[in-house]
Amino acid sequence: MLVPREDIRNVAIVAHVDHGKTTLVDAMLWQSGAFRVGQDVATRVLDSMDLEREKGITILAKNTSLRYEGVKLNIIDTPGHADFGGEVERGLTMVDGVLLLVDASEGPLPQTRFVLRKALESKLPVILVVNKVDRPDARVAEVIDEVYELFLDLDADEQQIDFPIVYCNAKAGIASLHYEPGQPLAGDTLAPLLDLLLQRIPAPTYEPDHPLQALVTNLDASPYVGRLAICRVRNGTITKGQQIAWCRADGSIQKATVAELYVTDALDRVDAPEAGPGEIIAVAGIADVTIGETLADPVDPRPLPVITVDEPAMSITIGANTSPLAGKDGTKLTARQIEARLDQELVGNVSLRVKETERPDTYEVQGRGELQLAVLVEMMRREGFELTVGQPHVVEREIDGKRHEPVELLSVDVPEEYVGTVTQLLAARKGRMEHMINHGTGWVRMDYLIPARGLIGFRTEFLTETRGTGIMHHVFDRWEPWAGELLTRNSGVLVADRRGATVTFSLFTLQERGSLFVGPGEEVYEGMIIGENSRAEDLDVNPVKEKHLTNMRSSTSDVLVRLDAHRKLTLDEALEFVREDEAVEATPSSVRMRKVELSRVQRVKTARQLRK
Repeated sequence: MLVPREDIRNVAIVAHVDHGKTTLVDAMLWQSGAFRVGQDVATRVLDSMDLEREKGITILAKNTSLRYEGVKLNIIDTPGHADFGGEVERGLTMVDGVLLLVDASEGPLPQTRFVLRKALESKLPVILVVNKVDRPDARVAEVIDEVYELFLDLDADEQQIDFPIVYCNAKAGIASLHYEPGQPLAGDTLAPLLDLLLQRIPAPTYEPDHPLQALVTNLDASPYVGRLAICRVRNGTITKGQQIAWCRADGSIQKATVAELYVTDALDRVDAPEAGPGEIIAVAGIADVTIGETLADPVDPRPLPVITVDEPAMSITIGANTSPLAGKDGTKLTARQIEARLDQELVGNVSLRVKETERPDTYEVQGRGELQLAVLVEMMRREGFELTVGQPHVVEREIDGKRHEPVELLSVDVPEEYVGTVTQLLAARKGRMEHMINHGTGWVRMDYLIPARGLIGFRTEFLTETRGTGIMHHVFDRWEPWAGELLTRNSGVLVADRRGATVTFSLFTLQERGSLFVGPGEEVYEGMIIGENSRAEDLDVNPVKEKHLTNMRSSTSDVLVRLDAHRKLTLDEALEFVREDEAVEATPSSVRMRKVELSRVQRVKTARQLRK
């Protein structure tokens, strides 16, 4: 017989990117008294990584807690990007219900579909929070209808589709159960949302006589006590200093001791002598524990099912830096150091896979999408690694003896005048239009099914063609038979043919051939990509050629040469740009692009052999 524990609620906040999850958690913490008056607290307090703050996105699922009406609310803030879907799936194993946040103007988007599908599969009750109702372009009634359609699309049962609705302005910290178009929300706190949460999110349940069971759903590290296993206690009570059975993923069971036990209080971990069922805890003392394993009673160990996540859809190769400038910038240069770092990443990231390649200094890393893989490379280069990163590829799968590839659901919002341009771009990449809606506001939304390969390098081209106004989001949808060859980039590159420092004189003549990626005075080497050619073929050029001095004077000789501003590509843009015979050189202070085969002579020989 299951007994509810009424003094705890465990809830996850799920939403599409930038719909206000982290901002809502901020407001909840402030209003619950988690921070003292005058305390210096950053906005989006849960986005603690530098990369999360820079990109304005959540990358890792994090938990916090607050007290309301005598009940402890454990809140899991999950990422909105489908690339970090492994984090969402882990977060959902810790909770008993979800708050689904939807923007009052944008409505449900592909990642909303993704996170909601995961919640419905887990049979979790849902509260719909319509956020940003203060936007001048808010269309609340239509958005709620779209959410109902989404629930029907995802085969929600009758109980799930009967969800309560809260209207919210997370930035101002206001929630209300009623909404009048064009009128400000009644009230000045989030109390209506928190009250509804206590009523509609079920309390965690447990069996009173069941032995200890705690599922490891996340990992963290402390400089003082080492690895921390983040768990949800399913049954029984766990105490500090207790002997437990550690049920490993391979089926074996080992004895272990709970060296330290922590629970979350607002943003802090505090020592706890014991923790009962329904509580989310951190346990220290088990050095090699990994996600999905169970901490159980040593007398009667009963392991819980291991967490399973969706398979990877994208891969890149990561290897040691082999360029002529290797070793000038970073401190971690060897393949052994790279391998150790990737192994460390696998411990806490359940959605990544690492495989060996034909080359001993290069590894294939598979993940959910380009963003997830780019974030990994960015983190590594900030830690002092120098890397050579290959072009992203889709992970193929053989189904019924046929070659299949991942297909993405792409949602595009563009001003009306760019509809034809975007349709043309996506048709060339084998995109199939599913829906097209004109909201009557000058903006059109188009939904496409497109091979994941077709989206490699698409974002930059899309933003260029829509003059930076277009918005795109995509999420994995299904596996389909291989769609054939795709042309993803129709321009060639300008390749340096020798080593040296670039000079203004030669760059001035080269900028007529295309757009440059380097400015004057930058170190280049043979095989390094220094610009994009305006034509389809690659062109070897000399960017270090200086102007010859003569003893003749000319009335125009001292005219100032003006260079156009060069394009400085970010790591994400560089990974989107490179082709199969190209790679990205990522070091702590530079992102360069190069040919895989640096020697011009060798590249010509290889091209001839391929033509035969």
